[in-house]
Amino acid sequence: MEIQALTRYAHMSPKKVREVARLIQGRSVTSALDFLTLIPRKSARLLAKTLKSAIANSENDAKIGITADKLTVHRALVENGPVLKRFKAGAKGSAKPRVKRMSHLRIVLTDGKPN
Repeated sequence: MEIQALTRYAHMSPKKVREVARLIQGRSVTSALDFLTLIPRKSARLLAKTLKSAIANSENDAKIGITADKLTVHRALVENGPVLKRFKAGAKGSAKPRVKRMSHLRIVLTDGKPN
């Protein structure tokens, strides 16, 4: 059984989030959550929030009702979100482009049993 949670429009570059997301794939949920609390990065806080949401989805759904200690992180996907294009003042009165990227985070948990 797969349980997922999604955080959309996170104001963080997908490249920065993927660096941390790769580290939690395949871990048990409790160890992944402990691991994320030790990493001092904004992306780790965003992933921890999404992971807690996935845990709550598994515990509160009447059909599933699985506790967190039986789950593992099957996939931690980070997809590209929309891009904000802004300009900042440059030298000699020019304007320099700034690209502010966003990302969509998807965490898929599984209990190891097929559907």
